[in-house]
Amino acid sequence: MKTKQPKRLTAALTLAAISIVLLPGCSILHRHRNKDLAGPVNPGDQPDKILFGKATNEITHGRYDVGRLTLQTMMNTYPDSEYLAKAKLAIADSYYKEGGVSGLTEAELEYKDFITFFPTAPEAPEAQYRVGMAHFRLMGKADRDRQEALLAEAEFKEFLLKYPDSKVMPVVKARLREVQEVLGASDFKIAEFYYDRGAWPAAKGRFDEIAESYPDFSRTDEALWYLAQSYEHMKKSANAVVAYDRILTQYPLSDRVDDAKDRLTAMHQPIPKPTKAVLARAKADKALRRPRRDLLARATGIMSSAPDVSSTRHGPAVLGPKPAPIEAAAAAAPSQPAPGGASIAVQPVGDAALNSGKPVETKPAASDTTQSPPNSPSSTGSAPSNPSPDPDPPVKKKKKKSFLKKLLPF
Repeated sequence: MKTKQPKRLTAALTLAAISIVLLPGCSILHRHRNKDLAGPVNPGDQPDKILFGKATNEITHGRYDVGRLTLQTMMNTYPDSEYLAKAKLAIADSYYKEGGVSGLTEAELEYKDFITFFPTAPEAPEAQYRVGMAHFRLMGKADRDRQEALLAEAEFKEFLLKYPDSKVMPVVKARLREVQEVLGASDFKIAEFYYDRGAWPAAKGRFDEIAESYPDFSRTDEALWYLAQSYEHMKKSANAVVAYDRILTQYPLSDRVDDAKDRLTAMHQPIPKPTKAVLARAKADKALRRPRRDLLARATGIMSSAPDVSSTRHGPAVLGPKPAPIEAAAAAAPSQPAPGGASIAVQPVGDAALNSGKPVETKPAASDTTQSPPNSPSSTGSAPSNPSPDPDPPVKKKKKKSFLKKLLPF
């Protein structure tokens, strides 16, 4: 019996020593765990408020599934809670913070649900911005699938139209310009492919789309130059003149300004000048644009899946009607005489004037009575059925073919 007492005493002392060592660690872990939980619960707090506080703390510390489950429980248990809108937004934010393809896809759906159920909430503009950013974060490079970029552009434009007075407006405009930089680069690669292979109509369509849809794209001036060249290859000099004019009036600091002036001079066309406002904006944009990336940055950019938006301009985001297409602008241009007799080359003349060998007199198109075909009543001396001349004759009324037929016997 005497030998058992020292053993019991030894075991008690050992247990006491272990408790002294472990209890401080347990208290530290307990205090650390309490930091992750919500603040202290007051006796008068409502259950929905307690659940909302616990859920937001779980989301803050990266336990997204636990936080979302707690929020969903609160929404199902207390459907009339004052924290209902905040809980719905917190669920969307948790998916957005979690990231990834699945997380951002779920975030977009949750944000749209929030806007549908709470359209007048003060957080609605932020939710719409996050919808666009969900697509922006999934956007790939210019040579990849452009579906996410198109969706991001649509969502940012919707934000600018629905919330023009939001404080997030400058950020959304900057993001929209970056998205359009990627879309413009994508179209430019395709247009350049067609241009290099001499497919002028296909290249013209792509370059024209860039000029109309993405005026803030960093290479729109290049697109206008190649558009004008495509028109010249297609023998449409009037359309080419409009494209050259836009380079000079909208992009006065472009590297293609001198080339455009040379082409307009060769075509006997006047040289337009940009306005002071456009010139000041171009200078400000050039001062704000980022410097050219070094070799290391470009090498890392190749390995990255994110698109390069370093060349994005800082001009205004265009949301109104697109500028008139080049062909429509050329057709609507006033018929003013160009210097050097350039207007003579575009006026239709009759067969009698061509066969006489005399210099052709330039007349206004409205008073030119030689535009009627040889078999028309006016050519035989009888009065025409419609005395008013045709101001815009169709292409088939041109006399070039009939003149060649007279020269060739077959």
